[in-house]
Amino acid sequence: MYYRDGLVYNASYKPTPHDFEVGSLNFGKTLKMEFVEFIKTPMVNSVTLRRPFTPDMEGTLCVTGHHLIISSRSDNHEELWLLHSNVDSVEKKLSGSGGTLALKCKDFLILYLDIPVAEDCINVASSVLALSNIDDITLRYPFFFRPMFDVIENGWQAFSAETEFNRFKECQEDWRISYVNKDYKVCPTYPHAVFVPKSIEDETIIKAATFRQGGRFPVLSYYHKDSKTVMMRSSQPLSGPSSKRCKEDERLVNSVMGMGKRGFIVDTRAQGVAKMAQSKGGGFELEAHYPQWRRIHQPIERRTSFHDSLIKMIEACNDSSSSMDKWLSKLESSNWLTHVKDILTSSCVVAQSMDKERVSVLVHGSEGTDTTLLVSSLAQIILDHDCRAVTGVLTKSRNDHYPPSSSNHMDCRKWKWWCVV
Repeated sequence: MYYRDGLVYNASYKPTPHDFEVGSLNFGKTLKMEFVEFIKTPMVNSVTLRRPFTPDMEGTLCVTGHHLIISSRSDNHEELWLLHSNVDSVEKKLSGSGGTLALKCKDFLILYLDIPVAEDCINVASSVLALSNIDDITLRYPFFFRPMFDVIENGWQAFSAETEFNRFKECQEDWRISYVNKDYKVCPTYPHAVFVPKSIEDETIIKAATFRQGGRFPVLSYYHKDSKTVMMRSSQPLSGPSSKRCKEDERLVNSVMGMGKRGFIVDTRAQGVAKMAQSKGGGFELEAHYPQWRRIHQPIERRTSFHDSLIKMIEACNDSSSSMDKWLSKLESSNWLTHVKDILTSSCVVAQSMDKERVSVLVHGSEGTDTTLLVSSLAQIILDHDCRAVTGVLTKSRNDHYPPSSSNHMDCRKWKWWCVV
């Protein structure tokens, strides 16, 4: 068998010499010209691949435009295809006449390549580093991929706002699809179509967006059929030290509440952090202007803290020499499980508020991206079994997590937190 893009394939596929040309699999001369400047050493023999829980493999290493390919010379013809875009960092260590590359991947896999010649080691490290950090989105692998199988479903058409909105027929009297963001000018990190209250005009939404950080105005994220409540998400209001108001934003948020109804604003920041943000131009909703909403603080650390904890946890997991007690101590000191607990607690508060207390919820932190999306997505998974299926997860990633604007592309690291938790 062999491995390609993280999947296991049968050994019946035999690469042709053209597969290993500078470029990528069967993509021709154009691709070769685009990537040739990055590839100093396209092929290295007698390379040893070391990876966790798998026997070492010796073979030939090929650097292509999008993949690092390692092909064994044994009878079973094992291969590993690694996308350059999956490489998070490259570390090289020279020893004697050769060297070792440590490839730390974005899916937490760590691969070690023992390369016999030091110059080849340096060249391969340089190539992988350059090819994994190409800024031009049109040079990414999806734009060159040619499937060697029958395509059952067009992924570009797998999600549509209209189809998703039809799932919530019960709320269509009060909500509508707005294309106010069709050019991604109102909010560059929102999709082109969003769900907003039917009573609110697009002109009001545009003005409300200027009052929210990054233009992330409140939009419908989920409708809970059992309690007929809604979950919205947004970024923080830009009330600032003077507690300025925006009547359009107040109208947008308050329009969700009917007579006698109430709602919760779940702020993923600590109260002190929210007040500090207000002194710097950010802030929170004042209850005097949002009278039917009650603010609840469910503090979650920022993404930088997640990143530090994740590094410590991965280091602990890769330390095979640790005893059980030492490993548990490292796990506890990483604070990773504390972060997971805080996120799950906040998500459960949102889910319980909608299902048991039957109130609508608005979720936001500062930018309305990292912690906001974690909490709103996990709350939906708790409440809706459809969101636990493959199509449901893909829909969430397409609708909430992937900024489709041509000038804003998904940061894999941000997406990784949601996947890991």
